[in-house]
Amino acid sequence: MEALKTKSNAFRACVTFQPPYSGSVTSEAPAQRPMFALLIRLAAAATLSVMVALVKLASESGLSLPEILFWRQLPTIPIILLLFWSTGKLSQLRSKRLGQHGMRAALGIGGMFLNFGAVTLLPLAEATSFNFTSAIWAVILSALILHEKVGLWRWGAVALGFAGVLVIAQPGSGQVPVFGASVALGAAFMIALISIYIRDLTKSEGSLTIVFYFALFSLPALAILLPFFWQAKSAEQWFYLIALGVSGLLGQYLLTSALRYGSVSSVIVMDYSALIWAALLGWSLFDRLPPATTWLGAPLIVGAGLLIAWREQQLNIARNRSHTIEPS
Repeated sequence: MEALKTKSNAFRACVTFQPPYSGSVTSEAPAQRPMFALLIRLAAAATLSVMVALVKLASESGLSLPEILFWRQLPTIPIILLLFWSTGKLSQLRSKRLGQHGMRAALGIGGMFLNFGAVTLLPLAEATSFNFTSAIWAVILSALILHEKVGLWRWGAVALGFAGVLVIAQPGSGQVPVFGASVALGAAFMIALISIYIRDLTKSEGSLTIVFYFALFSLPALAILLPFFWQAKSAEQWFYLIALGVSGLLGQYLLTSALRYGSVSSVIVMDYSALIWAALLGWSLFDRLPPATTWLGAPLIVGAGLLIAWREQQLNIARNRSHTIEPS
């Protein structure tokens, strides 16, 4: 029972965006710069929205998902190595947490397959809206797996978020494919897990180091699949692959960097700007505007995520106060 309690406290620290790290920290934690973190997260949302649109374009041009994932990861290693070599900082790529990087990569591969798969199966705005349920999954994980006590506020947010999912999906109407919606919700579940690992890793690892090891561990697994899906490519397809690789690297770096300068609860609001980008890109590139049900359901999901972030912040403040020892 005591072990479960300790594990629950550790998970709660992660979910409330202050995970423990028992190893030696190689450098001091960066100073918190909330406004700077918000701007970085906003840029990350825009950049990753462009990458997602490129994934859909690549898929519709005839490229397979394993190929897209491989080329999404491939530019990362040489670009980061060149950057660190040119600045004389190759030593910063050393890590004593290879096990954690390996686990993050394993989760990341599964998450990318689901995330990119959802984009190929659904319109951009709908896939993006379902993606926002990751905060809801974090609450469910803490309650079901570790038996954390979840109060009325957060259960209400979970109900609100899934009400938004139902409004968008319209089960039985055929408006949104059930399989596509399921894949998108699975992708959001993986994001909840991956965010916990990334936040923990940023306590001792630099942003580019985390991105580097993700590519280093994931590329061999993706390369195994490549011979079964390889095909000759047109100039247009090469453009999509190169562009999504570069935009993916930049977006991932910005996403990770935002967590170094601000807590998830403070920067998460910028993630929801991705819905605006998805709607604009869906309209300009695919001639599709989101239907009324998406505009009705998405605010429910966004509101649920913001409510969870607010409540987690309040609980974290209360815990910190209860642990503060008044000087005598």
